[in-house]
Amino acid sequence: MTGSIKCSIAHRAPFANGHSFSQTGPYEYLTGRVEFAVDPRSAGQRAVVDIQHAPVGPDGMVHFAADFAMLKPADLSRGNRRLFFDYGNRGNKRCLQFFNDAVGSNYPSTLDHAGNGFFMRRGYTVAWLGWQGDLQPGEGRLLIDLPVATDKGKPITGVVRVEYIAVEPGVFCLPLSAQAAAKSYPTVSLGTGKAILTRRRYAESPREKIADGAWQFARLEHGTTVDGGGRERAIIPSDVHLYVEAGFEPGWIYELVYTARDPIVLGLGHVAVRDFVGFLKYAETDAAGQPNPLRAKSAGVEKAYAWGRSQTGRCIRDFVYHGFNADADGRRVFDGVMPHVAGAGKMWMNQRFAAIMPLPGQEYENHLTPVDRFPFSYASTTDHLTGKTDAILKRPQTDPLVIHTDTATEYWMRRGSLVVTDTRGNDLPQPDTVRVYVWASSQHYADPQLKQPTRGICQNPVNVVWTSMLFRAALDHLDRWASGGTPPPPNRAPRRDDKSLATAEEWKQQFPAIPGLMLPSGPSKLDLLDFGPDIDKGLIAKEPPQTVPGKRYAVLVPAVDADGNDIAGVRAPMVRAPLATYLGWNMRAPGFGLGAMGPIIGSTVRLPDTAEERAQTGDPRPAVLERYRDKAVYARAVAEAARQLAAEGFMLEEDIERAVARAADWGRPRHDVRLD
Repeated sequence: MTGSIKCSIAHRAPFANGHSFSQTGPYEYLTGRVEFAVDPRSAGQRAVVDIQHAPVGPDGMVHFAADFAMLKPADLSRGNRRLFFDYGNRGNKRCLQFFNDAVGSNYPSTLDHAGNGFFMRRGYTVAWLGWQGDLQPGEGRLLIDLPVATDKGKPITGVVRVEYIAVEPGVFCLPLSAQAAAKSYPTVSLGTGKAILTRRRYAESPREKIADGAWQFARLEHGTTVDGGGRERAIIPSDVHLYVEAGFEPGWIYELVYTARDPIVLGLGHVAVRDFVGFLKYAETDAAGQPNPLRAKSAGVEKAYAWGRSQTGRCIRDFVYHGFNADADGRRVFDGVMPHVAGAGKMWMNQRFAAIMPLPGQEYENHLTPVDRFPFSYASTTDHLTGKTDAILKRPQTDPLVIHTDTATEYWMRRGSLVVTDTRGNDLPQPDTVRVYVWASSQHYADPQLKQPTRGICQNPVNVVWTSMLFRAALDHLDRWASGGTPPPPNRAPRRDDKSLATAEEWKQQFPAIPGLMLPSGPSKLDLLDFGPDIDKGLIAKEPPQTVPGKRYAVLVPAVDADGNDIAGVRAPMVRAPLATYLGWNMRAPGFGLGAMGPIIGSTVRLPDTAEERAQTGDPRPAVLERYRDKAVYARAVAEAARQLAAEGFMLEEDIERAVARAADWGRPRHDVRLD
């Protein structure tokens, strides 16, 4: 036996008070626990780093368990026999927000959590599973309990590096993981003599060492106010906390390098997804003889699709790259996958002492991580810096169909151009089984429920472009492709051969001189980093890693029109009929790293309202009223743009009316238009 799975349902309840969705009827919501057992010696687990160091039970198997949740038609025969697996970003359920325009929740139960009902009207079963092994419990996050690797029962130790950036004053203590929701690798010693804490102003600034006596491995506890002397404070030694006596100064990059113990076998998260989805797709019963919850009479799963955004988009790419899309019997697990805003990255997961939670490498944050490492593309190509040839897709018998979607943000901050170019920046044709669509002038997190845009720690309001309708059209295309062989529209991404993909210098020549707008120096660059000789085995020997002098990958950005909006890609109605320049980047405000790009968010830079305002400010962009006589004309322009997008296959007919409704009254409150 190479592995087994037991699926226990703990809770079952009608969804949305039994509301009936179109032809599918009512849905039910299930939650429970999945127990896994896998043979560490089998080929299916060979790619898991440290699997040979995981403890085994009397049966010789490695055991672990995860939470799961599921929304399914109460009558499976009325569903479409399609499983939609949402990877769940950092343990959170996300797909209902982005496909159904629903109110986000980790406890979906009401009609508000169904949103526009897209999944239900189509008849999908939506499933979630805990796969991220470094998560702490809380707020309904889905968890997985994974084993700790040991050396024949003795602790395994290794050097770990973590970055900390405070966004407000008064922060003195943080978990060693830097985030409350992530487990920390304990330090082997509470003494600070062999650990190094530094800080620096920017990612490539010189490091300033913080004196040993100015920080501790400790936690800070607050008590009640006593005797008029203010709140009690206690500094308590802790092997999973970092305390800085002077506090973390906002905007500075603090970096701790220390010796940790007890690495989690995080790569088993890939195995959990593979075996859970494979069970739902192929099995009649689990190892205990309990029926598969998606098998009833003649109903079952015909096709399985995966979607993930950002962290989980990278996880999908990593899952496929390492060969986990084949189950123990060599059958395809996911028929199609939809990684969104993954850029050119994979996961920092299947390595010893990996950290899944942090944001991936950008210009400012976590600049030196193994997230963005060759291969970057689905197509086979040769790394001109190392001579290696590789691809994410290299197993035709089990590789899934891919619809990869990025936004402008990924080109600026997540090296997204390397998905569609070789490492020198030349156009790279993609396999016939891949589609790459770039959502022009949109940002990494395009919240469908966004109301009034905010600035956060950046200079400009966030990018307000609405793009959730593009998800719905993309999923319909993926299903037709996987089910009947009907291919989606051709790739829609910037290219070098038509000059819609530009160098930083070319972009600067194109971009309009908008008064008062600070510009980035260029996209987040990507140097070849030396993590040590065993990095391909999942072991990092050098922290911080060393930049290999003179070896840098080509990172390019979308070319822009006279308004500064992206030329190529899928232009949403708001971009085709603009009220602003919509950017994939935003610049940090003073005190938070001024001059560097902000954390994977974009900008909305409003157009001048009138010709008089434009003349007064010297803005080269035509004013709103020079484009649209009044708000009715603007709404008609959005309607025409939506109809064109639907005709091109990137938007559903049902979403045209929604786009027009959002455009009413100048798109308020998303837009700041001062015309009436």
